[in-house]
Parts: sequence; structure tokens; C-alpha cells
Amino acid sequence: METSCIQSVATSLSARRHPLTVSLAHNEHEISQCQRLRYRVFVDEMGAQLDAQDVGIDRDPFDRYCKHLIVREAASGQIVATSRLLLDQDAARAGGYYSETEFNLSAILVLTGRIMEVGRTCVHPSWRRGAALAMLWHGIARIMDLHRIDYLIGCASIPLSNGRWYVRSVMDQLRDGYFSPAQLRVHPRVALAATDMPGTGAALIPALLKAYLRQGAMVCGEAYYDAAFNVADVFILLDRDRLTQRYIRRFMSRH
Repeated sequence: METSCIQSVATSLSARRHPLTVSLAHNEHEISQCQRLRYRVFVDEMGAQLDAQDVGIDRDPFDRYCKHLIVREAASGQIVATSRLLLDQDAARAGGYYSETEFNLSAILVLTGRIMEVGRTCVHPSWRRGAALAMLWHGIARIMDLHRIDYLIGCASIPLSNGRWYVRSVMDQLRDGYFSPAQLRVHPRVALAATDMPGTGAALIPALLKAYLRQGAMVCGEAYYDAAFNVADVFILLDRDRLTQRYIRRFMSRH
């Protein structure tokens, strides 16, 4: 992303009096810090089994083509949340979107308009009360505006460590209220096996997935089984026109 865009995101969102700031990584050192936070959350905390070449670093071939969004604690400079963004022109150079490794996106790739993929989102354990995730959304909304993005896509995870009943309960809620129209459905390359295990009421939807849904995102079909991360991934699609008016008023200009 152009330096001017990096400056714009950092200035417009970080200049406010707030314990957190958001900006884009602009060098390899900052990207490495993001990858270390990802490793801490996905591997050390969640037990993901990754083919990591460097201990303590979560890196894959898509990283070099992505922009890395950083939320820092203003006082200490510590990175407390991160997400990587893959713009459509960079996905073309990367050979596709990360989501395509999990889903057949034929129904999505024919949409008219610009696409940005969000992925590898994680938040430091000490900052999971909402502020860091909200600041990530501030940055994502601003970048969508800067690049005239029409659609936000990505994979949102449901942890299998909570039990199959939990996944079933979450998926039932998604089918009831958040599934996309049939013409926008995607198909998992490895489908999550069905379970007859009964639920125990409506389980809490994971925080990141819930944040997507609050902004108007749709879930485009059944889940993918990600064995490496031990999660069930669902594909989300957020049309810019469906963004909640609160975000449009605060973070996106009107055209």
C-alpha cells in the first residue's frame, strides 16, 4: 500500500486521545512482530500445528503479498492486535486468496467490484475486552474507504476445542439468521463432518465472527474443517453497502 495511505490511516485514527492506535506495518520488523503475536495466539495458546520454519513466527506464503494492520498500546508501543489484508490486485500476484485454499469461491469471484480479504486476525489475551477488536475495525473500515473496496471477505473460525456440540449450536444460529442467498454460497474443500451430538442451548458466537455479523456480514455456507488450527472455518462476505450506518458515519466518507 502506498506510503500516503499508511500515513492517512495512522493519522486519522491514532490522533484521537485513546489508549490504542492503529496503523499499517511499513517494514519487515513490524511484520515480524505481527507474526510473533500470531504464533503466540494460534500456536502457544490455541495449539495450532503449523509448518513453522522459525520457532515463534507464524508465516505463510501469503504474508509477502498482504498489508499488515497493527493495533498498539499507545503508552508502551506493544502490539496488542493484528490482521492481514489482501487486496484484489495483490491476490492476483499471490495466485489467489487464502480463502480459496479452504473454499471454492466461484460464486464470489464473479462479483463486480473490488475485493479485500481479511485474515489471521488475533488479539493479545490482555486486550480481549473489545477495545482492540474495535480499533482493528476502525482501520479496516478506513482502508476500505481509501481503496474503494466493495466487498470484504475472509474466514472466521469456530474453535473445535469447545466440543462438537458447541460448533453445532453456533452453526445452527448462523443458518437461522445469517446465511447468504443461495447464489452467494461457497463450498468447503474439506467439509466439517456432521454430528448428532445434541446442544445445550444457544452457544456464544466467537467474538471475531460476531463482530463480522454486527457489521452486516453474511455467512456463505457450511464450514471447512481446518485440522492444522483445530477449528471450523466459515466464509464471510461483507458488502460495503451492508455496513452498519454507525461505521459509515464515523469511519467512511460519503461518495
